[in-house]
Amino acid sequence: MAFLSDTLARVKPSPTIAVSNKARELQAAGKDVIGLGAGEPDFDTPQNIKDAAKRAIDQGKTKYTAVDGIPELKAAIVKKFKRENGLDYTPAQITVGTGGKQTLYNAFMATLNPGDEVIIPAPYWVSYPDMVMLAGGTPVPVVAGIETNFKLTPAQLEAAITPKTKWFIFNSPSNPTGAGYTAAELKGLTDVLMRHPHVWVMSDDMYEHLVFDDFEFVSPAQIEPGLYDRTLTCNGVSKSYAMTGWRIGYAAGPVALIKAMGTIQSQSTSNPCSVAQYAAVEALEGTQEFLAPNRKLFQKRRDLVVSMLNQAKGIRCPRPEGAFYVYPDISGCIGKTSAAGTLIKDDEVFATALLEETGVAVVFGAAFGLSPNFRVSYATSESVLEEACRRIQTFCAGLK
Repeated sequence: MAFLSDTLARVKPSPTIAVSNKARELQAAGKDVIGLGAGEPDFDTPQNIKDAAKRAIDQGKTKYTAVDGIPELKAAIVKKFKRENGLDYTPAQITVGTGGKQTLYNAFMATLNPGDEVIIPAPYWVSYPDMVMLAGGTPVPVVAGIETNFKLTPAQLEAAITPKTKWFIFNSPSNPTGAGYTAAELKGLTDVLMRHPHVWVMSDDMYEHLVFDDFEFVSPAQIEPGLYDRTLTCNGVSKSYAMTGWRIGYAAGPVALIKAMGTIQSQSTSNPCSVAQYAAVEALEGTQEFLAPNRKLFQKRRDLVVSMLNQAKGIRCPRPEGAFYVYPDISGCIGKTSAAGTLIKDDEVFATALLEETGVAVVFGAAFGLSPNFRVSYATSESVLEEACRRIQTFCAGLK
């Protein structure tokens, strides 16, 4: 349509949301569909957090707030960063947005000019490149494949940096792979960044609490204090606290950047939902006792899914350190024909045929910048995951 902007041509709708919508449509039409596309915990929001929201409503805390967050929430975030990450911030260095996505978007809108480059390790969360392009920047994907367990090496980062590089996006544990960087692996990357003072770091720590076995989470500014003044550390309550629909994300960084992000937000959404902000205070300040059992449950699901997918013909599935995703490689399935006669020429065709022939909805790897793979979210019950993996095994066994 002629009246639509050129900007729209630079972005595409989120493939992960599209898969979830497609699964819902098929379910509504009476089809037996198992959706493994949604990136959200299947647990309910903890009761103490819901109670805090109800209290906020009863106390009339339903008016506009400061654009980038109420003082109580900023204070809770300051304490969280000190307590959990050993990072010292003041409330003036904190911004609160309508979900983690908005804080990243605000940062790009506030900093990117045409020609500015943003290094994005691939596979990446689907929204990173599109947000960069919306803000007028140039995404520079750097592929970290299965041979490095989907982790970027220092040499790759060094080779990708140019005089035009403005940001490096770091996400650990990662969506879509669940890969988590150890302190030593992250130190290798921060050493490179210390040699390039013009490059800023955007650390997306959204899956911080969802780590397994004896893996220890670390963030860039924590590993390398020399990066503190050019790092935006981003987080939120969505995943750890099962609060995806409450839409509260936050970030900490230099005052000038935080102010600029606030300016962008003041002319877009204005303040995040007041009630959700008071709920988020309770999430950060209240009991954290549910985190450990939730982690244990996710770890059990991970082990189940990794084991069953590795028994499927033509699939290799690495064992991730965190989040609630696996990112199996399907090189062994490409070029074959499904039982219903579909030629599997790439991972998008694989995912479509899998949905149509078995009713299992996954997100194809090309959406995340690395093929041939697909992403499974194991944020659902073990019985559902077992059935889904059995169907995937049957589908793969039928490939000729």
